Amino acid sequence: MSHEPRPPADGVTFHPSLERNTGLMTAPRTTAPFPYFALVTVAVAIFLSVTTEMLPTGLLPEMSADLRVSESLIGITVSVFAFTVVVSTAALTLLTRRIPRHALVVSVLLVLAVSTVLAATAPNYAALVAARILGGLAHGLFWSVVGAYAAYLVPRDQVGRAVSISLGGGSLAFVLGVPLGTALGHAIGWRASFFVLGVLLVFGAGFVYRFLPRVDHLAGAAVVGTVTGGIPVLRDGMRQSHAPRRDHSATAVVFVCVITATTMIGQYSFYTYVAPFLVRAIGLDEAAVSPALLAFGVAGCLSLVLVALVLGTRPRLGLMVSLVMLLFAVVLLALLPRVLPVSLPAFFLWGLAIGIVPPLLQTRMLHAAPARIRDTASAFYATAFNAGIGGGALLGAILLDTLGLGSLPFVFVGILVLSIVLVIVSDALLRRRPPRRLVDHRPSSQH
Repeated sequence: MSHEPRPPADGVTFHPSLERNTGLMTAPRTTAPFPYFALVTVAVAIFLSVTTEMLPTGLLPEMSADLRVSESLIGITVSVFAFTVVVSTAALTLLTRRIPRHALVVSVLLVLAVSTVLAATAPNYAALVAARILGGLAHGLFWSVVGAYAAYLVPRDQVGRAVSISLGGGSLAFVLGVPLGTALGHAIGWRASFFVLGVLLVFGAGFVYRFLPRVDHLAGAAVVGTVTGGIPVLRDGMRQSHAPRRDHSATAVVFVCVITATTMIGQYSFYTYVAPFLVRAIGLDEAAVSPALLAFGVAGCLSLVLVALVLGTRPRLGLMVSLVMLLFAVVLLALLPRVLPVSLPAFFLWGLAIGIVPPLLQTRMLHAAPARIRDTASAFYATAFNAGIGGGALLGAILLDTLGLGSLPFVFVGILVLSIVLVIVSDALLRRRPPRRLVDHRPSSQH
């Protein structure tokens, strides 16, 4: 029998002889089938939440004309939504940390439904902003919960696959949710589109209540048998051979959040203004913008298949590969935008690569965060992600007004280089941490 140490779980090195002779217990691997339907239920909730956040982007002219404000002010309601998430998520997560996760997901979907209906009935711009702030409060708390939910449903080695399935709802929101909501708004009015989305959120809350499994998020590392696997428990007589070393999990989570915010700032500094780039820089007709964006979204969906089948089990390698692919695509768009045989495949590659990044960053965060801080880590991850959205859109606006449209991909390239450096540095620093050994100090028994 081999006596090679098993891979570490949450920073603890295991050895078969210790487990056999000293009473060190680890959580048994689950034999339950992979919870596809539960993860699809999470994806449905994410689809509705992301559609709620991004719907105004497709209805700017209609909302602007009805409320008698500029299109830029309507666009700011997306920033208001995102920055509300940034400033509120951590505090709300702490306040609700003892509320069952299942009940919390249902509750925030209902609050999102209320905020969407209030937006649909807003008599003026101020009321619309207030409704968006309420939605942002619910959205941030929602992400702090669903960001970790997949990790409660599967073993640790299947987290990447589970996250790719659940986050598929976000990609579908861009591919189907926002375009369909926009088409509905064009047909029957933006208010009716928001109202229909509010009704769908109520049905979505009911669907989640009925089909999403309940989880014990307070179990933490003290519970044997948790499906996240590899949780150590010390029996009587067991103790660490030395004083506990510093826990690096918080440092790892901070690195993930910084990498996430940096990458999303670059992404949304360019993607927010991708429509004028497609027309004025690449040279597409305005009628071709919608099919191009649809192809971009389809590429994002394909990326989730890649994560689920190939890259989810190797998140470190997958993240680096996706960032390099993204860098290559944006460099081509920056240098050769008018060469359609180059720029159009590069645009599709951009959609494919950026679709890989969020689920792998989420997987990296869930691997870094032990169960006791998983919800808090998810809250900070959601904060970092939305800070990137809001900050990127603001940076893009400044660049557009100062350096022009052509500067956007070049700035994105520089930010991607920084993200890649941060990934390399974080991996190098976190690999240095020494493992903690657990030994048995009980008197040996006589045989």
